[in-house]
Amino acid sequence: MSDDNKKHVDELSGVETTGHEWDGLKELNNPLPRWWVWVWLVCCLWAVWYWVIYPSWPVPGGHLKGTGGYTQFEELKKNQGEIIAKQAAYLTKFEKASDEEVLNDPELYAFAVAGGKAAFKDNCATCHGTGGVGGKGYPNLNDDDWLWGGKLEDIHLTLMHGIRDDKDEDTRVSQMPSFGKDELLDREEINTVVDYVMAISGGDKKDSYAQGAEIFADNCASCHGDNAKGGRD
Repeated sequence: MSDDNKKHVDELSGVETTGHEWDGLKELNNPLPRWWVWVWLVCCLWAVWYWVIYPSWPVPGGHLKGTGGYTQFEELKKNQGEIIAKQAAYLTKFEKASDEEVLNDPELYAFAVAGGKAAFKDNCATCHGTGGVGGKGYPNLNDDDWLWGGKLEDIHLTLMHGIRDDKDEDTRVSQMPSFGKDELLDREEINTVVDYVMAISGGDKKDSYAQGAEIFADNCASCHGDNAKGGRD
């Protein structure tokens, strides 16, 4: 028998080697553990069973549908149906409850806050910011300074009818005239009013203070109030 066909046995372990050797290290030809072989066989059988029951291999025109009739779309519909059913119970109670009842019911209140948060992100965050901090031209909703009232019924009315909605008779109306563009006031009168507003906001009083107060009373006080602190109406 040639040396190539002769079995090589490791001197230390007495186990036959594969005949491979790297830098003096020999590869022992130990058999696989029986438990490992059985696990591998079970996995193979499980894979075949899975291919039969569930959608699996791609084939021309689609994929194997499986005998179990399972699809992820049906699973999604089922999960969505369960969620909608849970929501329906809360929605029924929510629609019949008053604002005070919602506030005093922890479950309804949590439901309202979760739904409101999602609705705010979808409809309001574009202008007011994701945290309601507002931006240039858009009010901050995190403070207690409200243009149209901060009570629940006031906020509800604003949300229902909006601001300056031509299609809604009950909409909030707030629009400042273009005093310069429409020539309601000339440039000198506008500058005089600006000086007056700056003065009552903590700035220095100028000689035109009295004249500015008169122009403000005639043109601005009807909306901003006699004290220039604004109003809810």
